[in-house]
Amino acid sequence: MKIEYDTGFHEVADGVWMARYAWHDVNVTLVEGGDGVLLVDTHSSAEAARAVLADVRRLGRGDVLAIVNTHEHFDHVFGNATAKAVCGDNIPIYATRRAAERTPVSAELFKDRYRREHAADPTKDPRTSEILGTPVLPADHLFDDRMTVDIGGRRVELVHPGRGHTAGDLVVWVPDANVMQFGDLLEATGPPVYIDDCYPLEWASALDSALALLDARSVVLAGHGQPADLTWARGQQLEIASAADSIRRLVDEGAPMALAREAASWPWPLDWRFSGALQAGYAQLGVRASSAGGRS
Repeated sequence: MKIEYDTGFHEVADGVWMARYAWHDVNVTLVEGGDGVLLVDTHSSAEAARAVLADVRRLGRGDVLAIVNTHEHFDHVFGNATAKAVCGDNIPIYATRRAAERTPVSAELFKDRYRREHAADPTKDPRTSEILGTPVLPADHLFDDRMTVDIGGRRVELVHPGRGHTAGDLVVWVPDANVMQFGDLLEATGPPVYIDDCYPLEWASALDSALALLDARSVVLAGHGQPADLTWARGQQLEIASAADSIRRLVDEGAPMALAREAASWPWPLDWRFSGALQAGYAQLGVRASSAGGRS
């Protein structure tokens, strides 16, 4: 199934719906239960969240019963406050404890970046003011490893498989539909995005833990991009593992981080998506950027 941008929700598995939004190329997922729907991620601003909720109403599968944040980055959580205001203050927002704790810090970092890079040149993102003006609301129903959410007789599993794209990633597993939403642990519109709060050396292991629940018939949903399958997901996991192996080898050989880009073969172009991998990987192995190759 191919889902076009901004065309509302499409059923990708039994009672599981996904919408793709062109702004920030964000996916939002709905899981339908007997009493209503569970909303996975809330988009990038208050205004964007209102558009998502309008699409939920148009779908007509029931009210939003609960919300899940796959991780703390702005394009997945900045609609939280609006969703609560529209759907009711009693609506729970689920996330890992680490993601909820990091949400205000991460939000301010992204807003600062937008102030520096976009506010002075609105053509970079004409909707910058939406991001800067959006109130930030962390999740309020927290867990560490795993929890089950019942949405009217349907069981949805929230699993923290380990650290990867962030320290607080979770996957949303719907066993009876054989579908899993991975958030940004998987990226279906290009290489995975490594920024400075990622864990490149643990990422493949986290994916392995989650992918072990799936089979050849499973539907795989990434935080960005088209629905996929287990074969594709395993392929991206192998690329992530290859990048981690290269980082470990370079550190073992004492290669300065400044030369690491040219000192190894990487699975993707070394553009902005990969910019945080070397710094985060070297730091995990105890090497300061300023030491240029020596352990600290």
